[in-house]
Amino acid sequence: MLLSFIHISLLDLLDIFLVALLLFQLYRLIKGTIAINIFVGIFAVYLFWLLVKAMHMELLSSILGQFIGVGVIALIIVFQQEIRRFLLILGGKYRLPHWLSLSTRFSTDLPETASSEIISIVKACESMSASRTGALIVIARKSELDQVLETGDEINADISSRLIEAIFFKNSPLHDGAMIIVHKRIKAARCQLPTAENIYLSAKYGMRHRAAVGITEKADAVVVIVSEETGEISLSVDGQLSKRLSAGELQSKLVEELK
Repeated sequence: MLLSFIHISLLDLLDIFLVALLLFQLYRLIKGTIAINIFVGIFAVYLFWLLVKAMHMELLSSILGQFIGVGVIALIIVFQQEIRRFLLILGGKYRLPHWLSLSTRFSTDLPETASSEIISIVKACESMSASRTGALIVIARKSELDQVLETGDEINADISSRLIEAIFFKNSPLHDGAMIIVHKRIKAARCQLPTAENIYLSAKYGMRHRAAVGITEKADAVVVIVSEETGEISLSVDGQLSKRLSAGELQSKLVEELK
């Protein structure tokens, strides 16, 4: 009888589900970063404000209300990198159909068939893995990576496995840093990448892996890493690492991510 005045409609359930889904996605986005502590603190203040407001404590409610109002601007400033990453991930997951897309992709008429560019990248990575030659290859999707390109040396050449291996050869002046591929062209090499903000990333990973995770946290790109110590091939997408990939697995993942 006490709950007879509560009416829950289908739209209310949908509203609760969408809010829960949004909070879960936000948690996944900032999990492992310093931002999680800030988010928990702000959420606690918000819950306290709702409690004070429900108890009709007008003065404290007004003060906290002003804090919450200004806090929206503060959130945008504090979480600018996370918001940028969220929008990039959102845009990457909900892309236009292929026949409506105006962007240039690593793709062929058959979406499950690897393009010659992907085959060249995989072939080079397989060879460098066998010789334990370290490599860091950034393949842009929607992001142009102009700021990253400015940190390296311009190349602007067609993609070929021999050129990739030559660039990352240990005695090459261009081997230290990242290679950037945009629109089926090797645009630059020896580029500097931002390091990952994920504090839970294993300490066993060196600067290549951290840089790969870092750039995919901040830009819509796919990064292939070849470890100099172990020869292991990894792939970073949306701030996550896929490790110990074979050449076949790398090719399949690149076809899926770049279609």
